[in-house]
Parts: sequence; C-alpha cells; structure tokens
Amino acid sequence: MPLTLDAATPADMPTLMVLIGELAEFERLAHEVVVTEASLAEALFAARPVVETVIARVDGEVAGFAIYFHNFSTFLGRSGLCIEDLYVRPAFRGQGVGRGLFGHLARLAGERGCGRMEWSVLNWNRRAIGFYESLGARPVNDWTVYRLDRAALDALQGPGPG
Repeated sequence: MPLTLDAATPADMPTLMVLIGELAEFERLAHEVVVTEASLAEALFAARPVVETVIARVDGEVAGFAIYFHNFSTFLGRSGLCIEDLYVRPAFRGQGVGRGLFGHLARLAGERGCGRMEWSVLNWNRRAIGFYESLGARPVNDWTVYRLDRAALDALQGPGPG
C-alpha cells in the first residue's frame, strides 16, 4: 500500500470540504458545519496561517486527512501540536493510514521541538480510543473541555468600555 502524506494546497480545497463533510456525518455533527472553502482557505493559506493540514492518499486515492495547529503549555514552556481533526475514510481503516498520519504528525512535532501532542475524541468512539491507546496515548481524565459558542462569546463581550 503506497501511502503518501502531503500538505494540502489551494487545489485541495474541494477535497478537504468533502472530507470535512464525511467526518461531520461520522461524528453525528453535520448540523454544526458552517465552514466554507473561502474560510478554510483563509485559515490554511493566509500570510499567517492558523492551522495546517496533511492529506493521506493510498495509490493516489484520498484516504484521509489531519488538521492541526500549535498550542502552548506554560508548564512545559514550549509549544505542543494539537490535532483538531484526524479522519480516515471507512474503506481505508485498518490499513495503516491512521498510524501513518499519527507518525507523520509525531515526526513534525519532534522536528518543531513540541513538548507534546494532544487531541480530543468523542466518548462513544471506542474504536478510535482503542487505536489511540495502541499508539501509547493515554486519556487526560482530570480535565473537562469547556466551550463558548458564538452566541455566548457575543453575550460575554457586552457593549465594551465607554
């Protein structure tokens, strides 16, 4: 299985949009997808990109992708690599594509001097959890993720000083 892993280019935008749609369906979150090619392209290819992505192909066929960014640990005093999404199409699962993507990201994190690599997983996705644990990952059970959605952000900002 010739697996190739390449950074996305602007020409890959339609492919990424399809993959994001498939991921959203798999995660039962399609109703939350509002990304557009334009907004994703801005995030990926602006003068100062906020995310990066890699596309996995098997024999030239798109098999999956990962989108990631850097975070920072004040305790480590160094950046980490945070995987926002990693998705392998069903037809390619169990063939080493996920391991290839994680290996690629781990090498990248090492080259960039990152102190760690982390990501989130839905609690019901037992297959992914088993896979992550087979890689040596362990859950961080002492923390709970909190989120402010756009409406909550707007309400928190209020009218501003003045």
